[in-house]
Parts: sequence; structure tokens; C-alpha cells
Amino acid sequence: MTQPNQPVWHEPAVSRDQRWTHHQLRGATVWLTGLSGSGKSTIADGVARELLAADVLAYVLDADNLRHGLNANLGFSDADRSENVRRVGEVAKLFADAGVVAVVPIISPFAADRARVRVAHEAAGLDFVEVHVATTLAECERRDTKGFYAKVRAGEMRGVSGVDAPYEAPTAADLMVAHDGESVTESVRRVVEHLRQLGVLGSRNA
Repeated sequence: MTQPNQPVWHEPAVSRDQRWTHHQLRGATVWLTGLSGSGKSTIADGVARELLAADVLAYVLDADNLRHGLNANLGFSDADRSENVRRVGEVAKLFADAGVVAVVPIISPFAADRARVRVAHEAAGLDFVEVHVATTLAECERRDTKGFYAKVRAGEMRGVSGVDAPYEAPTAADLMVAHDGESVTESVRRVVEHLRQLGVLGSRNA
């Protein structure tokens, strides 16, 4: 027997195929994981600019920005980091279903959390591209764009992924970028080319 407070799935009147076909859209999620300072947001912005130039609707779901609103009530415990990834993954899936390319720069330190996001997309019939932004810890510390590494090394801060908190690097990412001195331009090009191969850009942008 159905309980009165249990949500019931409501099938939309306009299907995904109808929406994508009518508006010439094809949604997907590009999930950029890597250490703080690895260049995830810079690459995400570059991908968004290239997709704009190709007339592809895209939106950057920056994890830091989402912590100002949707995830403002979450901290940085392991449980909160997992919940942060779950929420961002669900939002990305909604964007992709709508026909938007969701570009998500997020540390997402735990492999199991990233795998759950992938499985949710695949179960919904949506493309999910995991991109490992594989900048080394040494280079991330050299950049120290947010000052986190200096603070944790000085004992003024705790919980930095890859230093005193876990970071489980992907072992089978769809793409690995930003390694061996690869430039931002080349990393962006390779992500966009992967999306082209998936058919996200479409023949009109070939």
C-alpha cells in the first residue's frame, strides 16, 4: 500500500526526445574532478566558451558557487562532501535532461560518489563524461590559487583534499587532461572534441 507522504513520479507531458528535437538540443554532463588549484574551473569556462561559439547550450555548475546557495548548509566532513556531490550530480542530471551541457568543476574526492553520479546518468540514458584534471599536487601547491595549501601546511586549516583529506583519483576516467604540462587550450580542445565524438555538438557544428 502506498503511504500518503511518499512521492509519486509524474511523467512530463513533453518528452525529452520532443524537447531535444524541437529545440535542436542534446544534453550531457561533463564532470571535471581534480585537486584544488588543478585548473578545473578554468577548463570548464574554456569549454563553455567553445560550446557557446558552436551554438551549443551549456552551463557551468561551479561547485564553489553552489555552496553559496543550494549547498550552503553543507560543511566539509566526508558525509557532507558526499552529499554535496550527490546534490550537484542530481542538478547536472536535470540540466542534461533539459538539453543543456552541464559542465561541472568539482573536486568530488571519493570514487564511489562519482560512480553514483555516473550510474544515475546512465540509468536515465544521459551522457556522462568524467574528466580527470590531473595536475600534480606539487603544481597545485605552487599555484595555491585560494591559499589553502599554505594554510594547511602552516597548521591553520584542515581538510584539504590530497593533503590531509582523501582524494581518490579516477582510475578509468573518460579523459585525462592537464597532465605532463598540457596547456589549458589543449585540455579544452580535447574535451570539446570528445563531446563532438559523442554527437553533442551535432553535424551542424562539424
